[in-house]
Amino acid sequence: MRVVVVDDHPLFREGLRAALESTEDVRVVAEAETAAGGVAAVAAQRPDVVVMDLSLPDVSGIEATKQLAQLHPGVPVLMLTTSDDDGSLLGALQAGARGYLVKGAGRDEVLHAVRTVAHGGAVFSADVAIRISALLTGGVRREAEQLFPSLTAREVEVLDLVARGLDNRRIARELFLAEKTVRNHISHIFDKLDVASRTEAAARARDAGLGEPPRQPGPAGTPGSTG
Repeated sequence: MRVVVVDDHPLFREGLRAALESTEDVRVVAEAETAAGGVAAVAAQRPDVVVMDLSLPDVSGIEATKQLAQLHPGVPVLMLTTSDDDGSLLGALQAGARGYLVKGAGRDEVLHAVRTVAHGGAVFSADVAIRISALLTGGVRREAEQLFPSLTAREVEVLDLVARGLDNRRIARELFLAEKTVRNHISHIFDKLDVASRTEAAARARDAGLGEPPRQPGPAGTPGSTG
């Protein structure tokens, strides 16, 4: 996969390039430190993914994403930024960004995000996914967080999926995490809830209202991941 990186911090670009090119299937074909430079690089290189910062010296990454959506609608943009407020998130999505990660994400998470966006999926960082999930699940998730105050919001999310019967690989796909990260979350959940097995953890979760039973396949087929 050919990637263009647009960020005005040279050290960050250097580190991101090293992380992306640590695997054989990703190559950074151009770097730019301004929105104008990024648009020009995309026109010249026609990459599979653009990794875009939100704060750029000429115009914002949101404006740059709008320009790319108009000029090169087939090229997906993945936001990788320090801005994690709802306004920036909504602005990026409205501009056409296909993913949004907060800087500080691990190498595996960034690589997974680049691959997912390149293949037509959508990716959100952990905190963004939690905000979206809270909107979708409503009061049940908030009540569960109150019942399990020792768990982080992300751990409650993982526990919910454990209670639904998902294995670590599927949980990793659903939450856009590495399997190792999921295993770490589950280990912390076991310790905090003082349980010794997934079955016991799932039972505790269901008692709190989490873990809807998996839906049975219907005429339309078995539901799956969207990306």
